[in-house]
Amino acid sequence: MPRLREDAGLEGRFVDFVRDCSFEDVPTDAMDIAKNVVLNDLGAIVGGAASEGCGTLLNLVRAWGGSEEASVLVHGGKVPAHNAALVNSAMARALDIDDHMPPGMHVGASAVPTALAAAELVGGCSGKEFLTALAVGFDMAIRINDASTYNGFDPSGVCGMFASVAAAGRILRLDPAQMRSAFGLGFNRPVQTFQSIVDGTTAVRVGQGLISQAAITAVQMAHEGITGPEHFLEGVYGYFRLYAAGEYDPAAITAGLGESFRLDKVALKNYPSCGGTISSTDAILGLIERHGLSPGGVARIDVRVTPYTYDMNGHQFEVGSNPRVDAQFSLQYCIANALLRGDSLLRHFDEDHIRDPEVMELTKRVHVIPDPALEGESKGRSLRSDMIVTTTAGDTCHMSVPIPSGFPGNPMSKARIIRRFEEAAGYGSKAISEGHSREMVAFVYGLERTENVCDLIPLMTEGRR
Repeated sequence: MPRLREDAGLEGRFVDFVRDCSFEDVPTDAMDIAKNVVLNDLGAIVGGAASEGCGTLLNLVRAWGGSEEASVLVHGGKVPAHNAALVNSAMARALDIDDHMPPGMHVGASAVPTALAAAELVGGCSGKEFLTALAVGFDMAIRINDASTYNGFDPSGVCGMFASVAAAGRILRLDPAQMRSAFGLGFNRPVQTFQSIVDGTTAVRVGQGLISQAAITAVQMAHEGITGPEHFLEGVYGYFRLYAAGEYDPAAITAGLGESFRLDKVALKNYPSCGGTISSTDAILGLIERHGLSPGGVARIDVRVTPYTYDMNGHQFEVGSNPRVDAQFSLQYCIANALLRGDSLLRHFDEDHIRDPEVMELTKRVHVIPDPALEGESKGRSLRSDMIVTTTAGDTCHMSVPIPSGFPGNPMSKARIIRRFEEAAGYGSKAISEGHSREMVAFVYGLERTENVCDLIPLMTEGRR
């Protein structure tokens, strides 16, 4: 167990934890979750490599030039580490199948590419060190997220940043003062809002990349002596003043720090859409299985969700300039798609599937209602969905899904996680073969035996079949 200074405040205790925690300090179940995240998000990178905006971002990065420090995954070639992390993280978020946790924090899509870029910067690190860096970064971000109130700010940029800085700072072996400055510098960087989602923009995926880019540069600047605010969490204008109205419990945030890890709060999505749509997709698929529903036999679908989910996903479905983003974040589309096709797969969010007149007509039968009663004690974090389907015969059927599939309390099996990885890795113009997918699965689940995590890079670039 790492030695945490009792008199160091939250900032100092987190610095000690991130720097001094060992692989052996991290429980096996937390390491297993870290591996699941790595596998899931590598699949997301392959599947999202050719998604809208990612190629443009890659062209910009190549045009910017600079030192060849870290690899652009899937596409190949090396660019400055912060720019490699920018592109790789944008690809990881593009299909919205990366890891997630309420109230909308995406950590691994930035932390995994950031850690890989950091590993290349230092000439490699062991699989154990790579996994430990991710585990401590995740745990820090989750603990802070638990005490946060975002009010429309995107948790990924506000809080998820700490995970990426922690992972890169540990791999680059920052000393305590440098690590503290890196966190402070990261705290001063990307602040994003959910308006990017509501307006259906590619800024969602690019924003995920900006987190990684900022994390690498914060760590590099801190390493060279640039200082950040020391009291980035508890200062008069620190994190908890801005994102918790000054109402937080330091003892609760650090309870069990270094002994128990909170990675069990990480969700891996069962479907390729926003976390707020998963329980409703579960509900309609469950009703199809239970009652044999068909599109022609459904007259109306009423779905009640929390006000938070409604604001994010309950708007009238329209296809704008970014059809995939529009569909990913629409309850109407996700429910209509699952009713029509009996599943929710990556290809169902391609533009030709989205514009299918039959699914467009079905979206008009879906009515979304905000219901504050569904919040319970988890205001802003509950993803419960209550659905009533009225058939053309006048009958009704009901299903309530309190916890979406893939989320804590309703997790996916390891076999399902692997199948979801295989679907992502086999999707799009940069898809890989089944044999190559199996090789990647074996590599990730054996990471603790890997001497150099950078051996993964060829599997994700020139080693592609």
